[in-house]
Amino acid sequence: MRTNPYQITAFAHVAREGSFSAAAEKLNVSQSAISQHLSKLEQTLGAKLLIRDRDGFSLTTTGSEFYDLADRFVTLDRLIDEKISRYSQMERGHISVIANAPLPALRHIALFNQFYPDVNIDFTLYDWTTATSLLRQRKADIAFITEPPRSDDWLYHKVATVKYVLYVPKGHHLEKRINVSLADLWNEALLLPEKGSLTEREVSQALNKHNVSIRRTIKTTTFPVMKEAILHGVGVGIFLDNSTTQEHTLVSIPIREMSKIYETFIVVPEDKYNLRLIKSFVDVSLGQ
Repeated sequence: MRTNPYQITAFAHVAREGSFSAAAEKLNVSQSAISQHLSKLEQTLGAKLLIRDRDGFSLTTTGSEFYDLADRFVTLDRLIDEKISRYSQMERGHISVIANAPLPALRHIALFNQFYPDVNIDFTLYDWTTATSLLRQRKADIAFITEPPRSDDWLYHKVATVKYVLYVPKGHHLEKRINVSLADLWNEALLLPEKGSLTEREVSQALNKHNVSIRRTIKTTTFPVMKEAILHGVGVGIFLDNSTTQEHTLVSIPIREMSKIYETFIVVPEDKYNLRLIKSFVDVSLGQ
């Protein structure tokens, strides 16, 4: 018995999207059709790919191994389809973009939208660890990651250099400072992202290196949550200086002990780079 491309495609989309209904919607087929394809694929392989549970499903060891091949198959199938079609203008399509900070990702998405307004884009913020993990798992087409790990399977294009700064609300007593020391924050409520983020790791290392303790820290999730907390007077926050557009309600101040320059890259799985949608996104971002 041999698998057919519909079964492989159905499995790849279920694993990538995280649900049968989302996969059915992306492929424009019924949910029952997706279930039938997966059932036949498991029969052919002689092994379970998914284990259903109360929260949905999880991939088996075989499923995790096969997903990598299945997603590569779907990518190659899309590439072949594009080569056969030989269309000169891209009109519609779908790509997924993730990032560990809002900017510069949002700027590049906005620029791409100007050229290709009919392309659907899924954009989600994750902490650094989750973002890199999703890229490794092939759950995203494009990632904007600061200081990404190196992989022979990824292509990298630098799009920004950034530093860490302290964010305070307008009117805060530190607002007029040219710069601050970590020691100046001892009596402040310091907002930090949850464990797994690049910021949490770098701030913790800086505090330990300079033997500085903070009286009170408050854990948040993504920068938009931190920003709202700062504006509401909950505390002050340390984050990358490209995390938000300049505005009069929020002030950023350099930190003396955190002057290191970090690089943000567009990262794309190498085998997906020649897909027209993805290559066009990168080309627009790089001004090509």
